[in-house]
Amino acid sequence: MDNYKVIEIKKSVYENNDKKAELVRSKLKDDGVFLLNLMSSPGSGKTTTVMGTIDALKTQFNMAVLEADLDSAVDAETVSKSGVKVIQLHTGGMCHLDAGMTSQGIEAIGLDGIDLAILENVGNLICPAEFDTGASKSAMILSVPEGDDKPLKYPTMFTKVDVLIINKMDAAEFFNFNLDAVKKYVKDLNPDVKIFPLSAKTGEGMSDWTNWLKTEVLKWKEN
Repeated sequence: MDNYKVIEIKKSVYENNDKKAELVRSKLKDDGVFLLNLMSSPGSGKTTTVMGTIDALKTQFNMAVLEADLDSAVDAETVSKSGVKVIQLHTGGMCHLDAGMTSQGIEAIGLDGIDLAILENVGNLICPAEFDTGASKSAMILSVPEGDDKPLKYPTMFTKVDVLIINKMDAAEFFNFNLDAVKKYVKDLNPDVKIFPLSAKTGEGMSDWTNWLKTEVLKWKEN
């Protein structure tokens, strides 16, 4: 007989986080708050996309943004100029947010009267994909300069999300970016994913994304 015990720590961590995430999601549902978990690589245009989303929807919904990063408050300072409620979450070196961290952020900012909250996760395509934050829906941004083969390199992220935003489409011709190839790769991994090619810089395609988000928020609040 072995005189030691083997503990599957990774499994335990995920199971505990999933339970916490369900509690967070249930509380948000009861309060009528739609939380979007937005993920991407660094430099994908995530904050610019958030700002464009705020501009499109802030007259229809009371909005808040939770900005997560290893350090600094650069993104929170940028978003604060939009006039919506914002908080900066420092992860202390952690490369992702989990449900517990999200819950702390929600408690700190206070979401009373908020319809739509956007959680801008840490810029990373690996760690954030593994952890349920308790969000209503999850989205990721793939930017054109990252290449059209990204889904083949980071399949977990593309499999987990409800929405793929393909940003910087205004630069597609300069990077030989094959949109049809990306769509095929992603749909093979995740047949139900919604895909929105756009340019947060020029505004091209933004309305398709924000109209979808508006519909999802209203469905969340009604059901």
